[in-house]
Amino acid sequence: MNQGVEVVGLYVRDQDEALAFYVEKLGFRVHTDVGNGGYRWLTVQHPDQPSFQLGLFLPGPPVHDEATAQALRALVAKGAMPPLVLVVDNCRAAHDRMSARGVEFTQEPVDRYGSVDAGFRDPSGNGWKLIEARRST
Repeated sequence: MNQGVEVVGLYVRDQDEALAFYVEKLGFRVHTDVGNGGYRWLTVQHPDQPSFQLGLFLPGPPVHDEATAQALRALVAKGAMPPLVLVVDNCRAAHDRMSARGVEFTQEPVDRYGSVDAGFRDPSGNGWKLIEARRST
């Protein structure tokens, strides 16, 4: 039996705002954007990882009641969700390129653990680590 993770979701406060951020600022592309009533299934993917999708989902029906959705929106806005990791060849160059596109960094590139990493958040508050891939020796 073949199995694997295909979609990992994160909660966003506004799907159009998130879509613009991930496509225009991070360079992802739209994979799926379909609606069913008030529900929208929206996924993007990194151009170098066509088999993996990042779901940009709104907390709420049909998965959550309003109280739960409100609590989730508050947690995301505070940056309380686990960070995601974007691996790049050159962290400083990626930082400069993304900064020029309007990405606001919470941590400038720093040498750490034999690599270089930086931090940023998406417009909803989801935290990201930008990590330079380690070179094989």
